[in-house]
Amino acid sequence: MPEIFGEPLDSAIPDDLTLSQFFLDSYHPRRPVRTDAPWLIEDETGRRIGFEEIRARTFGFANGLVLRYGIKEEEVVLIFSPNHVDYPPAIWGTHRLGGIISGANPTYTEEELLHQILLVKATLIIAHPSSLHTALGAARAARIPSDRVITFGESTQPTVESIIQLGLRNEPAFVERRLKKGEGKTKVAFLNFSSGTTGKPKAVAIAHYAPIVNVIQIAQYTKINENYAPWEEQRFRPSDIVAGVLPFFHIYGLVFSIYAVPFFGMSLVVIQKFGFTDFLKSIERHRITHLTLVPPQIVLLCKHPAVNNYDLSVIRFLISGAAPLSAELVNQLMKVIPNAQIGQGYGLTETSTSLTMYSVDQKIGVPGSAGRLLPGVVARVVKPDGSLAGFNEPGELRVKTPSLALGYWNDEQATKETFVEGWLRTGDEVIIREDKEVFIVDRLKEIMKVRGFQVAPAELEGCILDHRDVADTCVVPIPDDYSGEVPLAFVVLRAFAADRVGNDSREADKIKASIMKHVADNKVAYKHLAGGVEFIDVIPKNPSGKLLRRVLRDQARQLRAGELKAKL
Repeated sequence: MPEIFGEPLDSAIPDDLTLSQFFLDSYHPRRPVRTDAPWLIEDETGRRIGFEEIRARTFGFANGLVLRYGIKEEEVVLIFSPNHVDYPPAIWGTHRLGGIISGANPTYTEEELLHQILLVKATLIIAHPSSLHTALGAARAARIPSDRVITFGESTQPTVESIIQLGLRNEPAFVERRLKKGEGKTKVAFLNFSSGTTGKPKAVAIAHYAPIVNVIQIAQYTKINENYAPWEEQRFRPSDIVAGVLPFFHIYGLVFSIYAVPFFGMSLVVIQKFGFTDFLKSIERHRITHLTLVPPQIVLLCKHPAVNNYDLSVIRFLISGAAPLSAELVNQLMKVIPNAQIGQGYGLTETSTSLTMYSVDQKIGVPGSAGRLLPGVVARVVKPDGSLAGFNEPGELRVKTPSLALGYWNDEQATKETFVEGWLRTGDEVIIREDKEVFIVDRLKEIMKVRGFQVAPAELEGCILDHRDVADTCVVPIPDDYSGEVPLAFVVLRAFAADRVGNDSREADKIKASIMKHVADNKVAYKHLAGGVEFIDVIPKNPSGKLLRRVLRDQARQLRAGELKAKL
C-alpha cells in the first residue's frame, strides 16, 4: 500500500497570527457568519457570555497580568483547574502577551503537579478553589511566591476576576506583537502533557499554527460554510449547542471545545465536572445538540438506568475519541439517541489533535473505524521490518500533518525517537482498508488508556517499588467495561514480606491493600490499581533486562477469565 493522503487543504492558513489573533480578531472563509448565540454558557448558572464580553475579558486579563505580575513573552502560565468559563480568556489573554499555557489535571497530587511546574518552568499558577491547597503546596516546593497562585472563583488568593477588573480599569500596559511570516509555526503556544513509556509524562510543545490548522482541517472535512445537505442534516451549524464536558487541559477538549466550537459559530456549555446524572440534566436544561465524549461516558449512556428519565431526542451528533469504541457499544448507542449522527475520531497530543473523523456522508460511522484522514494528513502503515503494509495489513501508523507538534519540551532524545524526518511515529497499530477507513488495532507503545487518559506503566512501577514490601513489579492493563483498561500490578515480594505471607495467609490481603493504598496516596485517581495486585515469584525479562510485559498481560487475562468462570 502506498502512502494514503487526505484531500488537499483548500484554503490558506495564516502563519503570522497567534491563536488569539486568529480566533478573536480575524476572518477566514471557512468561518460562518455568527448569529447572536453566546460563545459560552455556564452550566450551573445559565450565564451566557457573548463575543464582545469574551474579547473584553481577554484584554482585561492580559492587561492585568502585565500590571500586577509583569508577565512577559515566553513566560509559562500553568492552569490547574477543572473547566471554567474564564479558562478560555485566561488562555487567550496569556497568548496576547506572547506567553505559553500549560494545562494540568486538577486532580493531580502535589508531587505530580510539582513535576509539571518544574518541567515547564511555570511562573504563575491559575487554580480552582477546589485544587488550591495542592497548588499552594506545589508552588511552595517550586519556590513560586504564594501571591502568584491565583484562582477562578473566590478564595483568599488573588482571583482571575480581580486581575481582569484591574486590566479593564487601566489603559493598555502592553503592545501586542505581530508575528513575522512563518513564526506562527515555531512560536510555542501550549505545553500539553502526554505520557511516555519510560516514566513520567512529557510536555508536548505545540505552536500557535497547529491548532489553527487542525480547526481548518476539521472545518473543511465537515463542510463548514457549505450548503452540502438540507439544513437539518448538516453536522455543524451556527447556534448548535455543544457539551463542554471534556477537560480543557486535555488536547481533545482544548482544541475542539475551546477553538473549533466557537469558530463554527456554535455555543459551548462549560461543564465543570462530569457527574452522569448531572450531565443528563444539563443536556435537557440547555437543549444540548452535540456531544464530544470518551468511551466510559458512552458506556454510561448505554447502561445507566437514569437515562430513561431524560429526554435526549435533541441530540443530533456524537463523536467518541481518546480510545477505541466497540461496534457493540455503537449499536447500543443508536437505540439511546436514535436521532444522532454517531461515530469516532482519532488523534494525539502530538498532532494537536485530530487525524481522522467519520465522514459527514455517514449518519453512523463504520463500526469499529476511527474514520478517514482529515485534509492535509498523509499516512503510512509500517510493518515491523520497515516495509510498507498493504491494505488490510496491520502495522504502525506514521503520519505527516501540518498540525504536528514541535516535539517534546527539553527532551531531545524522546523527540528524535518519535518525530522522525517530518513523520510522527504514533506507536499505534492500525489497519487501513481500500476505502481508506482507519481501524485502530492496538497500541504498540506500552501506554494504557484509562477512561481516555494515558497511564505509563513505568511511572506506576516506580511508585510501587517505593513500597517497603516490594522487590520487583510489572504493571499491565486488563480490560474493563467502564474504563476501557485498568492497571494491574504483578509484584515480587521481598523475603521478609514473603515470610509473613507464608506464616499467615491473611497477610497477603493486607499487603495487597497496602500497595494499592500506597499508589492511591501518590497518584491521581485514574492511575490507581483498579485491576488489583497479584503476587508472582519472578518478573519475566529478556536477556537485556527488558520486562516481558506481554507475557504478564496474557497471564492477567487468564487470571481474570478464571475468576469469571469460578463465579458462574
